[in-house]
Amino acid sequence: MSALDETAAARLGSLADHPDLDRWVQFLPPDRVRVRTGKVELGQGLRTTLTVLAAEELGLAPEQVEVAPAVTDQAPDEGFTAGSRSTMTSGAGVRQACAQVRGVLARRAAARLGVDAAQLQVDGGWVSAPDGRRVDYWSLAAEGPLGPASLEPSPLRPAEARRLVGRPARRVDLPAKLTGQVGAFLADLRLPGLRYARVLRGPRPGSRPVGPMPERIGEAQVIRCGNLLALVAEREGDAQLALETLASQVHFEGGLPWPGTDPADPATMAANEAARYRVEDGVAAPDPPPPLKHQVAERVLRTRYRRGFLLHGSIGPSAACARFDGQHLEVWTHSQGIGPLRQSLADALGLPPDALTVRHHDGPGCYGHNGADDVALDAALVARALPGRPVLVRWTRAQEHRQEPLGPAMAVEISAGLGTDGRIRSWQEDVWTYPHNARPVPAPGASRLLGALDLDPPLPPAGPVPMLHHEAGGHRNATPAYRLGRLQVVEHLVASTPALRTSALRSLGAHLNVVAIEGAMDELAALAGADPLAFRLDHLPDPRARAVLEAAVALAGGLDAPGGLDAPGRGIGFARYENTMAYVACVAEVTVDPRDGRVRAQRLWLAADAGESIDPDGLVNQLEGGAIQATSWTLKEEAHIGPEGPLATDWAGYPILRFSEVPEVQTVLLGQPDQPPLGAGEAACGPVAAALVNATAQATGARFRDLPLQPERVLGGLDALLRGED
Repeated sequence: MSALDETAAARLGSLADHPDLDRWVQFLPPDRVRVRTGKVELGQGLRTTLTVLAAEELGLAPEQVEVAPAVTDQAPDEGFTAGSRSTMTSGAGVRQACAQVRGVLARRAAARLGVDAAQLQVDGGWVSAPDGRRVDYWSLAAEGPLGPASLEPSPLRPAEARRLVGRPARRVDLPAKLTGQVGAFLADLRLPGLRYARVLRGPRPGSRPVGPMPERIGEAQVIRCGNLLALVAEREGDAQLALETLASQVHFEGGLPWPGTDPADPATMAANEAARYRVEDGVAAPDPPPPLKHQVAERVLRTRYRRGFLLHGSIGPSAACARFDGQHLEVWTHSQGIGPLRQSLADALGLPPDALTVRHHDGPGCYGHNGADDVALDAALVARALPGRPVLVRWTRAQEHRQEPLGPAMAVEISAGLGTDGRIRSWQEDVWTYPHNARPVPAPGASRLLGALDLDPPLPPAGPVPMLHHEAGGHRNATPAYRLGRLQVVEHLVASTPALRTSALRSLGAHLNVVAIEGAMDELAALAGADPLAFRLDHLPDPRARAVLEAAVALAGGLDAPGGLDAPGRGIGFARYENTMAYVACVAEVTVDPRDGRVRAQRLWLAADAGESIDPDGLVNQLEGGAIQATSWTLKEEAHIGPEGPLATDWAGYPILRFSEVPEVQTVLLGQPDQPPLGAGEAACGPVAAALVNATAQATGARFRDLPLQPERVLGGLDALLRGED
């Protein structure tokens, strides 16, 4: 594809792959427009962004535009809503589809009014001629299908004529959620004849219940679907009570074993290396070269950073609803990919894909592959066993904690050589990681859905496919943005037992990779006797990257803070997400209590360049939400794995950041209205985590490299500092 073709494809977004305009835009008399998209609302405000883009290009008020929830066979199949790409792909597709629809309406009006289309004004629901005659959108749309899109992008409304893009927008999804409207969330969905179900499976995936099973417990019917037990009742409370009773009585045998040693331990990870790849220009390929020797370096830094497994930590447990009429299955889900899920459900159930309709419905936000897809199969199995009425299945908190795929444990080792001039001359980076991709995609003869192991006969688990493409999986943001002389990055893919499912969590490998890179940059600056900001700028050629670093430091009023155990420390972190998307820099201020080892994030200052901002308020919300989530990961979160799987079953066992612990966050956007929008939903995670780690080092004089920075680790590090150890 030529450079011009690449530019055109970026401007068209998903419309290039789905060029049927009628699939994207429908005119609903008397004065509304429905826009369909294959991307879904996960709490990130996407529906609002798409509303703004459509309304702008059609010249309508946002209240006249309805962005419909994604439904298979109705919306364009845009795969997964992931990777911070929704505005870049679906947003571009909606924008361009509406711009092209404007052209269709103008041509139809020109024929009707006998005027050259170039003389017509298309705005406010009307196509108007210079002489004052006009015709409304809806009568023009009624003339017939809108037809296929042109693969030559249409001009968008000029910047000076825009009334909505670039201005804060009211979230279209929040009123129903904030007022407790019934059905706003999937778990509160109410359908005629709805029944409620809880499910029970053993501690090991695929384990079998043994012994006789009662037909009823209280008001709940007991249904066995292979190895899966379901408690179905007219009232949700009755299903929950029956679950608690049955769980205390039933015994399970067999199933997939969990790892025998701590899978998050770096030594265990190194011992279980399954493949090794060199990473060049962000792409992983086999046969990495031997490690660099740092022959031209005067001094060499060697450092290692690590994180444990993470949960997605959705406040609401996963849920799904299903209805089977004997031939057709309908599923309501908060999955991030309704198209791939439909195919995976069809494969597991032995149904043709056209016998399934999958509908997205807002549910708990996840920012990654949590239990939404798995509970959809649970609901489908129960509905198939009891056809005729819809069944709503909701996991319990303990099930969500124990059964969802985990964010992978990782370890990053960096060795870097400094020249006599204090500049970095060589950089070797090794990333150990479990797979970041176990999303449900077609896998002949196997499945990535948890419930597939409960089928009779079971479908074996499909192993994760290595993510080798550009900035994917464990090597996302493993390549530093800095000019480093000789550079070598190696990704080590770690294998485990099939029971240990690891998959996508917000920012994937970028979280720890940025922590390690930015931590090493601070360590190298100290080794060179240089200021951390000046040291970074001296190695950073990209002017937009330099600008966000300088803006974050200016917003914070500088990096200087009084150190010592009782005083705050400040640190900085920077990355361009995937080295192609939004630029984010963060300055963090923390305090460390030397008595109990508690690290408290006090303030975060963010600077971001995400290109053109469609909804500045929504962009700030995404950046600050990612910052707070990264703070929680960095200071508190770790999922421990025992002989029977994840140990935590509640928030006491897996603590997350509390409202009282949320730092004050201040954000500045470096507006670039003449540049394309850049994905920003995951862009803050790495820089914020890195800034917190570096701030903790500045506050204490001790360098903490194992995440999270929980009190016992901090106390151990302070003790080592007093003993003269690093």
